Amino acid sequence: MVRRLLLAGYTVSVWNRSHAKTAPLAAAGAVAMVDLDQAVASAEIVISMLEAGPVVGQVIAAALPALAPNTLWIDMSSTRQLEARQFHETLQQRGIRFIDAPVSGGVGGAQAGSLAIMAGGSAADFAQAEAVLTAMGRATLVGPAGSGQVSKLCNQLIVGATLNIVAEALLLAQAAGADPTAVRTAIRGGFAESKVLEVHGQRMLERNFVAGGQVKTQIKDMHNILDAAQAAGVTLPVTELVTQRYLSIEQIYPQADHSAALLALELSNPGQRVGTAADRLG
Repeated sequence: MVRRLLLAGYTVSVWNRSHAKTAPLAAAGAVAMVDLDQAVASAEIVISMLEAGPVVGQVIAAALPALAPNTLWIDMSSTRQLEARQFHETLQQRGIRFIDAPVSGGVGGAQAGSLAIMAGGSAADFAQAEAVLTAMGRATLVGPAGSGQVSKLCNQLIVGATLNIVAEALLLAQAAGADPTAVRTAIRGGFAESKVLEVHGQRMLERNFVAGGQVKTQIKDMHNILDAAQAAGVTLPVTELVTQRYLSIEQIYPQADHSAALLALELSNPGQRVGTAADRLG
């Protein structure tokens, strides 16, 4: 994402809690900062991309004293909606503006600058941020602060459920005597077509579970979805089932790719296995 900003001509200062991780970006033209205060003090826009909400909160708290009034903070991490609203409130009290803008598209989307970016904030703040976000992907304003996280949860709900359905389809094809590779080819282009079938269906056939999006991250997202559903007063029975499917492999393959939904399915169907390749788990 930093490289896409540099390619677009932006001057980018980078800071990481593990400073050594900034070295490749410094080599690409970014300005590596040792201190967080220095990194944010003169920035018109601050972008955070971190593991989860609690860490985002810690970094915001640490950066607050150095932020100039009217700075725009864009958090592109995946957090809870409530956390995003709390970040907005905390920053707003100090005269700092906020957009939550989580992404979808994985490492490939980040490298290509084709991320789906779901932004929550005011129209005026989004107008300022749009050119910067566009350097990294396709940005859409979906509502006020916190709405970006809701949109990301909707994305992850669909991805998580579809991964499990694709796994079931391929296992059924194999168990019923059809060629699962040919079945995937046959149904592509019809109503079953999706990015998940295209990318992760191929991963499953190759038994390539080296992580892009990790099982443990998908589980975090599934819990966040259920938390949001409870707060909104709705029940999501399929999401509850999908969460249980991922929990069934958490202790065995926590760092595998979330397409390891196939492994969970195979564990509950002893003797059934898609393909003959060896598992690649990284």
